[in-house]
Amino acid sequence: MRKQKKIRKAPENLLDTHSEKRSRGRPARVGATVIRGRADNFRQILEQVWDRLWPRLPQARTDEEVINVFVEGASPYAQEFVPNLGNLISRVLREPKFPKRRDAQIGFLADSLAGLGDVTPRSSRDICQKERARERRAHRILRWEVYVECSCGFKGRSRDLACRKCGTGIDFGFNPMSVL
Repeated sequence: MRKQKKIRKAPENLLDTHSEKRSRGRPARVGATVIRGRADNFRQILEQVWDRLWPRLPQARTDEEVINVFVEGASPYAQEFVPNLGNLISRVLREPKFPKRRDAQIGFLADSLAGLGDVTPRSSRDICQKERARERRAHRILRWEVYVECSCGFKGRSRDLACRKCGTGIDFGFNPMSVL
């Protein structure tokens, strides 16, 4: 009696296909790095025009007044903010936790508007804060050492690019600390 041939199964884990399965959690509407980049851009713009905006911005009560203040006060950059963000700007200005100092006001407004209304102003500020914290935690070289033989007789590892015994610095022909 002859054996039956086994039928091959289709492989379960193919290397050249992508997973159809979605990651856990609600899908993000906008990427966190996009919001952070937009917030930094808004900060730069508001730094330049804030002195023209702020005297009139607190008195603006309606969305139309906010739009007019931005059109007149932030003339080269007004299209970045209005008319799309007029309602959002007036909501952020009326928040009870809106800061009193100039730099804090600029940062608060820029971070709040960076979500463009896709996320709430509070969530937008939280996203910017998390992205900045992640950037601060990025790995970097804190100190580097080299092996030296000094004229004072010391042989061994340097400390901060200088002889451990006498403190004579290493001359690279340029300032190596500017590279760090």
